[in-house]
Amino acid sequence: MKMPPEPYRIKSIEPIQLLDRAARDDRLVKAGYNIFGIASRDVFIDLLTDSGTSAMSDRQWAGLMIGDESYAGCRNYEHFIETVGALTGFAHIIPVHQGRVAENLLFSTILDEGDFVVSNTHFDTTRANVEHKGGIAIDLLTPKAKDLKSDFPFKGNIDLDALQKMLADHPGQVKVCVMTVTNNAAGGQPVAMANIKAAYDICGKYNVLLYFDAARFAENAYFIKQRETGYGNKTVREIAREMFTYGDGVLMSAKKDGLANMGGFLALNDTELAGKLTELLILVEGFRTYGGLAGRDLEVVARGLEEVTDEQYLRARTAQVAWLGEKIKELGIGIVEPTGGHAVFIDARTVFPEIPCRQFPGHTLVIELYRQGGIRAVEIGSLMFGHADAETGEFVPAPYELVRLAIPRRVYTESHLAYVVETLDHIRRHKETACGYELVYESKYLRHFTARLAPVAPVNEKLTAQ
Repeated sequence: MKMPPEPYRIKSIEPIQLLDRAARDDRLVKAGYNIFGIASRDVFIDLLTDSGTSAMSDRQWAGLMIGDESYAGCRNYEHFIETVGALTGFAHIIPVHQGRVAENLLFSTILDEGDFVVSNTHFDTTRANVEHKGGIAIDLLTPKAKDLKSDFPFKGNIDLDALQKMLADHPGQVKVCVMTVTNNAAGGQPVAMANIKAAYDICGKYNVLLYFDAARFAENAYFIKQRETGYGNKTVREIAREMFTYGDGVLMSAKKDGLANMGGFLALNDTELAGKLTELLILVEGFRTYGGLAGRDLEVVARGLEEVTDEQYLRARTAQVAWLGEKIKELGIGIVEPTGGHAVFIDARTVFPEIPCRQFPGHTLVIELYRQGGIRAVEIGSLMFGHADAETGEFVPAPYELVRLAIPRRVYTESHLAYVVETLDHIRRHKETACGYELVYESKYLRHFTARLAPVAPVNEKLTAQ
């Protein structure tokens, strides 16, 4: 399998360095074995997230120079709302500095304690924002996603039968359905247009709002074009516009498919709700025409949203992820199949089957990636989503023990990703020298960001650096 050549030339570079093994071990100890505590200068290849890590285009860099930093009514806001309005079709556009602010604004305004929010899968910040407002987050992922190796093309779908039952059983208690496209926590998997439309129809029947978490809308639209009957001759922009017609609003972190380092927005048609959201925005973020962003950032987001639907770019982007996934599979390591648009999700249980979920096998793989290769990734398993049962206190593991290798947009080359594969091969061949981990400190919300951990057994000193 070959990757197509990138449809751009590289005109600027950033030096990176690989620390020696002793230094990497030292950084892990000082960080409490939490990869979020490692300084970026000490990371060789950073696959922690694709959020805010994109390489900007020459056109975006040029846009920085025409930033209008007026407090109210800057000209970049005009370009921003024109671009977002044309893309989504919604009348009211509210800029925010990132996606979790959009979530906070919406849930603070519409949720009462005990209300439900349903989703194909809540990601960590979305779930935390729901729970922080006293809401209850319910995931209704399609059962077809349970088989990680199946080739079902839309494993990000919501379970329509479960959605229908949830809304029927809890009339008036479900305030919003959040449709995440692509479905990040479920392996970066796309959602089919037919599934989106059917979910919108069900929500409409019960007067429940449907909002998109549209951080990766362009990748989702591209997969619809590639995989869903009837969309092969439509452009990605046309598909995205149709997709947004089956919703009441959009929450977006523009740090992903906005190709920007900061920014986001809320978009909707409900004038009364938009007024309430704007009042809260002014209180906690800034005036409605900048929403916590500099004018130059608004310009960068507007230009990024114009660039991201380019199909040559999306072809190269998704092919790069698919290439990495195939190479990892060739090592005998399991992944979520088929690969999604922004990351490869490794099934850590296929690498460390002997480590129990309560000792976080996904986190073990994250630590070994840094220890052996200076590579930073993120666990999406029992460290992120595991919890104690409210009644029994017993440990409840996450459904899967995944490790996400998120690929920053327009940043790494094939040789970088080949190095990641070599490091995984080294870990696989020396897996008996790794160990599980236990929590030493955890916060109430989003514990994986600030947790401190300790090995449950000494790390074998025979394990040599790659």
